Amino acid sequence: MLATRGLSWRIGEVAIVDSVTFDLAPGEFLGVIGPNGAGKTSLFNLISGLRRPTEGQVLLHGQDISGLPPHRRAGLGLGRTFQSSSVFGSLTVRENVRLAVQAHRGGSMKLWRRAAADRDVAAAADTALDRVGLSHRGTALAGNLAHGEKRKLEIALLLAGEPKVMLLDEPMAGVSAEDVPELVAVIRSLTGDSGRSVLMVEHHMDVILELADRIAVMHHGALLAIDTPDTVMANATVQEAYLGESL
Repeated sequence: MLATRGLSWRIGEVAIVDSVTFDLAPGEFLGVIGPNGAGKTSLFNLISGLRRPTEGQVLLHGQDISGLPPHRRAGLGLGRTFQSSSVFGSLTVRENVRLAVQAHRGGSMKLWRRAAADRDVAAAADTALDRVGLSHRGTALAGNLAHGEKRKLEIALLLAGEPKVMLLDEPMAGVSAEDVPELVAVIRSLTGDSGRSVLMVEHHMDVILELADRIAVMHHGALLAIDTPDTVMANATVQEAYLGESL
């Protein structure tokens, strides 16, 4: 589904991302961990197109997308969330998702027609909201949602674009402890039988261990290890890299 080959981003002599190579299989959940400053978000920026690599390739379904802008990558099935919540706060929850569906499907600018009149678009938006458990909040202003609900809304926005690969950048950041299990359940449902693959950066190790099929460990921009959760947690090199941090 997704692969990187020698992916690097350097500023002068400093390697922010250093020759990272990995493959993400259909339906796989790959967790990405590492100490602060390890290059995790920078890796996501390279994969999603916000940064251009100084070396290496990003492959989606075998196609080299290294030179494509973010919106072209999204059109090919690559979706992403960010560490900071980003929604249209003055629009309702349903309007946010409906816009995402319209953006994905394209179409003409029918300014004389109410957007809510497009039943197919509205139905797709409602389906995405149902997937993340926000159907009951459809008429609420997005800006009034609790932080955990905003995280769910961001996932609904991704689902509206029908991605085959989803990049989740610290979805638990700022989420209250009581809201974490419900958000974990939503994220777990993203793969299932759909064949959709998920790549997730997260600092909550209990969440990573619960969700991930494999774990990739980054350190100083490089890929230190990538294997099953049990094997990675038993890796002495990984433990040394995390010295002073909670595993």
